[in-house]
Amino acid sequence: MIDFSELRNYLAGQIDLGGAELLLDEPWTLTRKPAAANAVNAPNATSAVSARPVPPKPAPQNFAPPKPTPQPIPDATGFGTGNLFGTVDTKALNTSANNMPTPRAVKRSASAFESTNSIDEFYNALKSETIYAKENALAKYVGPQKPKVLFLLPAVKIAEAANANSPFNATSTETFFTTEVGQMLVRLFASLSIAQNEIGISYFFKSTERAIAPLIEGSLRKMLTKELEFIQPEIMVTFGQPLFYQVFGKSKNFDELAGTKMDFAGVKTCSLVDPYAMCKDKQMKWLTWKIHIPRSDLFTIAK
Repeated sequence: MIDFSELRNYLAGQIDLGGAELLLDEPWTLTRKPAAANAVNAPNATSAVSARPVPPKPAPQNFAPPKPTPQPIPDATGFGTGNLFGTVDTKALNTSANNMPTPRAVKRSASAFESTNSIDEFYNALKSETIYAKENALAKYVGPQKPKVLFLLPAVKIAEAANANSPFNATSTETFFTTEVGQMLVRLFASLSIAQNEIGISYFFKSTERAIAPLIEGSLRKMLTKELEFIQPEIMVTFGQPLFYQVFGKSKNFDELAGTKMDFAGVKTCSLVDPYAMCKDKQMKWLTWKIHIPRSDLFTIAK
């Protein structure tokens, strides 16, 4: 049988304190609290134990997870104070624009023909261009100074080059105008009050007829712009749909703009159908005369 005499004596000693404070032995309680009034005369240890005040239960605590510390919003540089990639080097962010590396400008060397001062110099300079490097001769402009109309043709036709007087070396427009196409155009423009001796002839591509890569069209346009500075025509007429797009680009529509007054490098320009097609197709002649030419006010029909 277990002997509770020592416990009984301890509790009796506590009760004998009377109105003194009862010491609580729980380690988490550090304060003294008064003994219960009815615990002084407790008959036995059991009643004394039950008379001891019950320590209050700790108030429930709300263990909500802590709010995350707001992270700084990166600025335009992609960094901010306390960013995840470490401390920001403020000196690097405040680097003066004067200390930044200067972007290298790409210099484009001008072609020799762009700085020429005469039409003869211009044609000599063209021979140094890659486009014409392998050509034996170029089809140069032939016609009067400051012509009333300049015919711009796509390229020298092989049939024309085979004529007795090759257009490569011609000094007048007679070579072209002796051909069937030339005679047809002379009659057409005579009806527009423009005589043969007022017409000049040049070629967009100054060699025998062959396919032109799209990459060189831009260079040919620059050459034509420089050539027009020396020829100084009042009106330029281009012939054929392919040539129209080579001169004006693919953003324009030939069917809508054929015959209308346009502008190239400050020169009033009109685009007509291919004269070789006109010679073979009577409908092309009627389309030119009835629809295309009347679209502009560049020409006066002779009475």
